[in-house]
Amino acid sequence: MLELIINKNVDTETICLVENGKLVEKYQDSETTKENRLEGNIYAGKVSDIVPGMQSAFVDYGDSRKGLLHLKDALPQVDEKNKKDEDIIDKNISDVLKSGQKLLIQIKKDSNDKKGAKVSTHISIPSKYVVFMPNTDIITISQKIEDEKRIKELLDLAKENVSNNNGMVIRTSAEKASNEEIIQDIKRCIDKWNYILEKYKSSKDIELIYYSENVQSKILLDLKVDKVITNDRDEFEKIKELIQREQIKGVKLELSVKQNLLDMYDLDSQITKSKNRKIWLNCGGFITIDRTEALTAIDVNTGKFTGKSDLESTIFKVNKEATIEIAKQLRLHDIGGIIIIDYIDMHDKENDEKIENLLKEELKKDRAKTQVEGFTKLNLMEMTRKHICSHLDES
Repeated sequence: MLELIINKNVDTETICLVENGKLVEKYQDSETTKENRLEGNIYAGKVSDIVPGMQSAFVDYGDSRKGLLHLKDALPQVDEKNKKDEDIIDKNISDVLKSGQKLLIQIKKDSNDKKGAKVSTHISIPSKYVVFMPNTDIITISQKIEDEKRIKELLDLAKENVSNNNGMVIRTSAEKASNEEIIQDIKRCIDKWNYILEKYKSSKDIELIYYSENVQSKILLDLKVDKVITNDRDEFEKIKELIQREQIKGVKLELSVKQNLLDMYDLDSQITKSKNRKIWLNCGGFITIDRTEALTAIDVNTGKFTGKSDLESTIFKVNKEATIEIAKQLRLHDIGGIIIIDYIDMHDKENDEKIENLLKEELKKDRAKTQVEGFTKLNLMEMTRKHICSHLDES
């Protein structure tokens, strides 16, 4: 059973996704972080400065710091698989953008204390079954859908129901949805896009055009949630409206009178435990997670585990348990960016392959986009993960 628990107190909102009593995702919001979280918002912005040396421009969208727009994000969006480096190198930012030019932009990455926000002219509108991408001919499908017959059916369905100058990503949730549900979802996206276009055309220089869904709304759109419980009436009404608007089925919505919903499933204890740098494994080994500005480093150790057979089997068992736990922790902490995993060295290359395949399999449970690059020459596992939300822990 998948439950979304939203606990509101005076100044903080804690959002917990719980699967059969176990915490699998956690986010926290305060009034400050809500104001600072702009990722996904769409603005009418204005180019303020061109920076030829960086092949970039700064765009004023109303925030205290201007957003950075790279050349590749100002050019028409093309399929990364077919894009050649020379297609970008031959262009010059000064030929593409002019100071004072009005642009429709979307925040792709929030600002922090060191950098302004990253913005793009490549707009994406996420919905239940698709991510709608206007002004591009890219139509692609989630790699987590493996049924070849269904893949072809979904791609044909998308092409039939979207115009030539629009594209989309077909999400994992579409695999088990009816074709009619997907068609209706595409139509809702097109309606949103038409609304955004009309508002942009009538806007002045700088204006918020479209407000992105919050993290709890994203969860309901991304996953098949069985139950939502909240102790805040405003939140209850917002989710009720979202369920009706997006036609989300099978969700039981409950308004609780409890002051602290984190008593459920001992969530307070689970949240406290999740903050530890060191996480013990059932076998007696442990992993440590260290997050830096550049990347996240995860180290695997045998700890107290000595094994009952040969050394290779002992190490493989620790690495196997660590892999399952690492996938859980990445999702729980919403760790994004470059991730380096230092497994205990194994001599058998077949075991390396088993660990890599297991990591890929466990990451399928994660709704974030992940890419496993494999072991390097230094025997370090490289991977990337796109975070779901800039939340309180990261800020």
